[in-house]
Amino acid sequence: MSTTSPETTTLDVSGYTITRRAWVATDPAHAYALLSDVSRIGLWSPNAVHAQYDENSGPRAGAWFRGRNRRDGAEWESRSQVQKAEPGAEFTYTVLGSQPVPIVRWRWTLTPHGSGTVLSQAWRLLAADPVLGTTYADLDALRDATAESMETTLIALAAWIADDPGA
Repeated sequence: MSTTSPETTTLDVSGYTITRRAWVATDPAHAYALLSDVSRIGLWSPNAVHAQYDENSGPRAGAWFRGRNRRDGAEWESRSQVQKAEPGAEFTYTVLGSQPVPIVRWRWTLTPHGSGTVLSQAWRLLAADPVLGTTYADLDALRDATAESMETTLIALAAWIADDPGA
């Protein structure tokens, strides 16, 4: 029996994409090392509580990790798979939905700029899923909350790097 509701299967999610950028005071290799260590995301993100690679896994294409997220008083577990892991250049992963198919893609790209790096964080809905909401209003609220979270994450990451003597 399918748990996908008819409403979510008809939602067009193709327009739900966000990109935010920030300059950080470190080189792309160090920025990549921080971002691809998913266990650190809770240091910067207001919504990611915890993440951990599966045993004997790490930042490489095909690797799996679990996360714990929080928003609006709710907490939930997520399952993600790394799609691209190019040190110093790109770290991309997809998040599974209730049907275990990818519903969200997160992509970090790193570009050298002056004495630091421009981090580009992109979020894209790949498929409708009841876990994300069942109406366009739900998806609009998710998009808006995600944009705010992305901005907070980038600001916190840039500040953390600025204060990190190892950067």
